[in-house]
Amino acid sequence: MRFSRAFIPTLRETPADAEAISHKLLLRAGYIRQLASGLYIFLPLGWRVMQKINQIIREEMNRIGAQEIFMTVLHPAEVWQKTGRWFEIGDEMFRLKDRTGRDMCLGMTHEEIMTWLAAREIRSYRDLPQVWYQIQTKLRDEARPKSGIMRTREFIMKDSYSFDADEEGLERNYQLHIEAYRRIYTRCGIKFYQVESDPGMMGGATAHEFMAPSPAGEDDVALCDSCGYSANVELAKSIPAEVRFNDWEFQEVYTPEKRTVQEVAEFLGAEPSHFIKSLLYIADEKPVLVLLRGDQDLQERKLERIIGPFRPAHRDEVIEILGVEAGFIGPHGHDGIRIIADEVLKEGVYISGANKKDYHVKGLKPQEHFSAEWADLHIAKDGDGCPKCGSPLRIERVIEIGNIFKLGTKYSEPLGATFLDAQGKEHPIIMGSYGIGPARVAAAAVEQSHDEDGIIWPITIAPFTVIILPLNMNHDKTREVSEKLYSELTRKGIDTLIDDRSERAGVKFKDADLIGIPIQVVVGERGLKENRLEIKDRKTKHREMVGLDEAIDYIVKAIEDLKGPFSV
Repeated sequence: MRFSRAFIPTLRETPADAEAISHKLLLRAGYIRQLASGLYIFLPLGWRVMQKINQIIREEMNRIGAQEIFMTVLHPAEVWQKTGRWFEIGDEMFRLKDRTGRDMCLGMTHEEIMTWLAAREIRSYRDLPQVWYQIQTKLRDEARPKSGIMRTREFIMKDSYSFDADEEGLERNYQLHIEAYRRIYTRCGIKFYQVESDPGMMGGATAHEFMAPSPAGEDDVALCDSCGYSANVELAKSIPAEVRFNDWEFQEVYTPEKRTVQEVAEFLGAEPSHFIKSLLYIADEKPVLVLLRGDQDLQERKLERIIGPFRPAHRDEVIEILGVEAGFIGPHGHDGIRIIADEVLKEGVYISGANKKDYHVKGLKPQEHFSAEWADLHIAKDGDGCPKCGSPLRIERVIEIGNIFKLGTKYSEPLGATFLDAQGKEHPIIMGSYGIGPARVAAAAVEQSHDEDGIIWPITIAPFTVIILPLNMNHDKTREVSEKLYSELTRKGIDTLIDDRSERAGVKFKDADLIGIPIQVVVGERGLKENRLEIKDRKTKHREMVGLDEAIDYIVKAIEDLKGPFSV
């Protein structure tokens, strides 16, 4: 490709509304443009990156025996209604009616449609297993699109689905996808973690996410460097720091206008870890009292998995239900109210509200002064103990780049996807679902690999592998050498961009660094006097003067060396 004919609209200034590094650089380097909130156009360079990522995905999915198909974006509502998700999913789903008044939606995922197809085509155990995948547009009406192409309303996704006769088959396909995903991300040149995750709206019993570490991420994961434990903080367990308790006698203490844990702790000369926080929530129109240690915070997803959707009780509801205002609630003396306590509270002697305005109690002992259901409710924190080996956990910010789910029969049963076994008995098909966001992979690559000058693409997903920089196209030998080099590299199948513009050398260098092509070949008059040219590694900035006769072989070897860490 010739730079003079290419559409690469680089920007010198960073757009004011861009916050994430990847968003800033992809805009500045001419990879994307924003049409509206959460809607992005991939320009030629950006689309080349996406195609490189998609090709790696295709190769690895085909490698595990998956078959590519292509499904519609527009879905009839009745398929989603049969699984119940039409009613469960809120405003994130784009809904519309066709000209006949039939309810339709735009696909935010394809579990229902894939299962609909399986229900009509799979009849016997002999038809199983099957793995189908597609790379398709999805649409979700995100409430707060942000971070450029990381959180959008329209996006491309690779989603695959496995269909098996039993749990053993599902486990095999689940492990095959784990292996494929590891190869995909390794080949794309990004650092990643595989972590336990919450199935969420997808349903099913088991789920994992693949996360790329980056400060621009929207998720946190808990990691143990000693034993390898890893989980999204939405379900990560941890062992909080031990507390040295006082041997208080049970007694009420006057705490005028002291409501928060911090206020009462300072007033009584105690530590926040000596307190029980009592929080009232409403779930299914019923009150639930939740208990946490004073230095811990509630992980809402953990609670939601126990009681379903919930909301905090309003101030007047707290008084009506418990007979005391918030700030003085204790866990004792409440009959007929469901109480769920964090497991950390099972032992100890605590301070809590006295269920009386301006009073707290000291000497409160769990299982003696109150009873509760016990569950893991607190948010895992940096430095907490690992639940497996006790070593310190670290919390890291990440970008979700893929997920896998064991769906079981969540979709096959309501949609009638069944098969007949060898004895002619009917069974529901056992399913798995597996997703990758190619745009998130691209964004993660930029987040992890850039410098003050621009993007540094991993060579496997760069829009071009080599950029030739003739410093003066009006100089006959410079032009001749550059064109010959361009022709030979192109003939060898190496994606090459030649900057044949009549621009100053400084402009060419800045653009080359900004767009991040891995290998830069500088052709200048000074070097040509000695029949040499300069080859630069964009990432390491290493420069080498190479003879003209050796240039092609040197570049080919440099490409192989750069691909080395990303090959599987």
